[in-house]
Amino acid sequence: MKADRLLSILLLLQTRGRVPAHELAERLEVSVRTIYRDVEALSASGVPVYAERGRHGGIELLAGFRTDVTGLTADESRALFVLAAQGAHAALGLDAALGSALRKVMAALPAPHRPAAEVASRRILVDATRWKGGPQRAVDLDVLQDAVFADRRLRLRYRHSGEREPRTYTVDPYGLVSKAGVWYLVADRRTEPRLFRADRVRSATVLDDPVRRRPGVELADVWEVLRRQVEERPGGLDVTVRVRRDRLDMFLRLNAPQLARLPDTDGEGEWVTVGLSYGVVGEARQLLPFADHVEVLAPPEVRAELAAAAASVTALYQRAGNADS
Repeated sequence: MKADRLLSILLLLQTRGRVPAHELAERLEVSVRTIYRDVEALSASGVPVYAERGRHGGIELLAGFRTDVTGLTADESRALFVLAAQGAHAALGLDAALGSALRKVMAALPAPHRPAAEVASRRILVDATRWKGGPQRAVDLDVLQDAVFADRRLRLRYRHSGEREPRTYTVDPYGLVSKAGVWYLVADRRTEPRLFRADRVRSATVLDDPVRRRPGVELADVWEVLRRQVEERPGGLDVTVRVRRDRLDMFLRLNAPQLARLPDTDGEGEWVTVGLSYGVVGEARQLLPFADHVEVLAPPEVRAELAAAAASVTALYQRAGNADS
């Protein structure tokens, strides 16, 4: 473990330059005292590393020092070649760069690890897109990337779901996130975290003004807040339904985001009771495609909503049939 830690410190210093001892301790999950002992061990082994104490101090390598040691284990080598969300690289224009980088990594790997890494790349494939996601609007990430990497503010023309006309926002971007095949811009608007779907951005302009991020806040921090807001948003309307047992698996897969509790499937009988949660009554209309395989038991207003929707569809086709005759 100590050898791995020493190598991690060395690689972090090569990548980051001067790093405070407390930050190294947090990343490696050890005490600051252990970090200083590790620095002494590196120095004793001939690595030109030194520590400066004080408010602006830190641990740093002598300028110009580099090492070609990868230190990769067999599992680490294999992990590098299991590539998730390959479409993400294409969207960012990095497909060619990724291929080139992997070839270089393969050449640098210790010889015993190369076969395992190559087999992993051929035997494991991760596709982060959903089944039957439907056609997606083309997404141009170039301008968003420019703002993110240049640390500049962005002016967006953005169309919200359900709205015809786009709105204009000036935002401070933290970065881009690919979630289940959908790209999002994570940004602050007036110091409040916001999430913008890239395929709803109608136009984007990089401004000359430097980005104004909240001090000490990183992309991962903002994403965690926004992710929780979406996933933990209260439904507000509890709905009880019964589902035919032979349709239950499909029903649970398609309605997983609305599940309020797992159903009790230990009993027997044709029907299984399921609890759901919706934001408003109208959202329950997504149960209609299950036809008579799903029945709403409560509340009464949801039963009435689905009955009215079904009656409207019936009337529509009756009128069409009369017109044809």
